[in-house]
Amino acid sequence: MYDFVVIGGGSGGLACAKEASQLGQKVAVLDFVKPSTQGTKWGLGGTCVNVGCIPKKLIHQAALLGHSIQDAKYYGWNIPSDITHSWESMCDNVQNYVRSLNWGHRVQLKDKNVEYINAVGTLVDKHTVKTVDGKGKERLLSTDNIVIAVGGRPRLPDIPGALQYSITSDDLFWMTKPPGKTLVVGASYIALECGGFLTGLGFDTTVMVRSILLRGFDQQMANHIGDYMSNNGTKFLRECIPTEIKKTSTGQYSVTYSDKNKNTHNDMFDTVLMAVGRNAVTGSVNLENIGVELDTTSKKVIGGYKNNSERSSIDNIYAIGDVLYNKPELTPVAIKAGKLLAQRLFNNQTQAMDYQNVPTTVFTPIEYGCVGLSEESAVEKFGEENLEIYHAFYKPLEYAMVTERDVSQCYIKLICERQSPHTVLGLHLLGPNAGEVIQGFSVAVRNGISYEGIINTVGIHPTCAEEIVKLNISKRSGLDPTVTGC
Repeated sequence: MYDFVVIGGGSGGLACAKEASQLGQKVAVLDFVKPSTQGTKWGLGGTCVNVGCIPKKLIHQAALLGHSIQDAKYYGWNIPSDITHSWESMCDNVQNYVRSLNWGHRVQLKDKNVEYINAVGTLVDKHTVKTVDGKGKERLLSTDNIVIAVGGRPRLPDIPGALQYSITSDDLFWMTKPPGKTLVVGASYIALECGGFLTGLGFDTTVMVRSILLRGFDQQMANHIGDYMSNNGTKFLRECIPTEIKKTSTGQYSVTYSDKNKNTHNDMFDTVLMAVGRNAVTGSVNLENIGVELDTTSKKVIGGYKNNSERSSIDNIYAIGDVLYNKPELTPVAIKAGKLLAQRLFNNQTQAMDYQNVPTTVFTPIEYGCVGLSEESAVEKFGEENLEIYHAFYKPLEYAMVTERDVSQCYIKLICERQSPHTVLGLHLLGPNAGEVIQGFSVAVRNGISYEGIINTVGIHPTCAEEIVKLNISKRSGLDPTVTGC
């Protein structure tokens, strides 16, 4: 008999399980990675560790280092013209690092007395979980409480050849050979991040966009990202959708696609990467059959019962992370929600997860960090007449001597209430190390800082972050928001 069974060994599930165990509960974690459509598998730790944030940030760093090598000559470094990049060496090092994290997670579970079960978990009833391991061996677990933390997996478009010939982010980071000329289908942060670092590593990369970039994010910032990527080598096919993928005798892939006028086109690629969205992995857990309410479209768990964001329609079943409906799909959110849930269940705590004003960063070639409302959401919620939006273009000092790359999209936007106390509703930054900058400012935004609180802060000179506390031109003024430098 267990006090707590967590189905899903990603960041949120592991954090929740370890916290519960530290509070004296008998805990088990179930995790089983089903192979991707191309047969890729990985170890314990979930999407973030294996095929998401961690390898993505490392390869993004590899691309940034390539830019730094190009820029180094402006700083007096004599750079040989024959410098090359090895995809195989990079991926080998990244994969070895990820494997070390897999092992570390297993060690941590053991140290904290959490039982790790490498098996698929299915609910029999509200207190019984059936496990099936890779050899087909079944086991029944009885438990007082259950947490669903199975996350999501990439989905593929329903077109001929997509299932057989395209890869997803589940495969890209574990490829043993260079991707070559690549088509990235999608406009999400995953599509733009992957398209960006592939271009940065020297691959001929095209991003196919059905409608808009970065749906759900501030659209002005999204379009600046698209402009930056276009100006720095990434090709875009706008308002196009793939209709068929065929493998040719040369091993390349022939991709047929249609544009907004229904005209048909074709091009050849070495790799086709689908990044058109993700689906919650709830279908195999048998949730609906025992009464857990799911959103009809996303199949995510609807929470919020009894004023508990993570509680499902069944009183002892909870959900955290990417399977919780209408909540941010972010690793730190899942981790914090999981820890707080365990504290409320087993330590008489009352603190709930606050899903508002959660900061995040998109690791595109020009990084985008944000916290709070987008301009579109702020206008919808408060009305344009009730907002004051301060903004500025800027050129980071580290780019001041660089002439070969376009960095004109470095931009800041501060969205405030127009009436006193001029509360900051949203902060958006495009530029180097945007995530590092926004992490600090997010503390202030979450605590209700005003515009005056921002501009009365002394900046650190010369930094990009300093430009935020210097903002003084509003969109309403119609003045030129260009700043000459840090």
